[in-house]
Amino acid sequence: MAIQLTENAAKQIQKQIAQRGKGIGLRVGVKDAGCSGFAYVYDYADEVRAGDLLIEAHDAKVVVDAKSLETLDGSTLDFVKEGLKQVFKFTNPNVDATCGCGESFSIKEKADS
Repeated sequence: MAIQLTENAAKQIQKQIAQRGKGIGLRVGVKDAGCSGFAYVYDYADEVRAGDLLIEAHDAKVVVDAKSLETLDGSTLDFVKEGLKQVFKFTNPNVDATCGCGESFSIKEKADS
């Protein structure tokens, strides 16, 4: 299980941690939300907790909890410009559909093995 990190995302993580003055990286995850079921959440990571996975790439660190990793596995985290805003954005192969506003998503059903 893994998440890929682009150079743009890594640079932004480094920049935000430097501006904040503390922290080890970016904490990412998913929560139940919106009309489609899930939404991405982002926060500063000040520690790696039990059950967390630490991902390091391009001299930046991302921390994700085990439950969220199931939904994020195989994703790529990027930092992109969308019109006038700049945001972290996942390209997630597990997403089945997104809601009309783009704030939430549903995941593909896992096939029985």
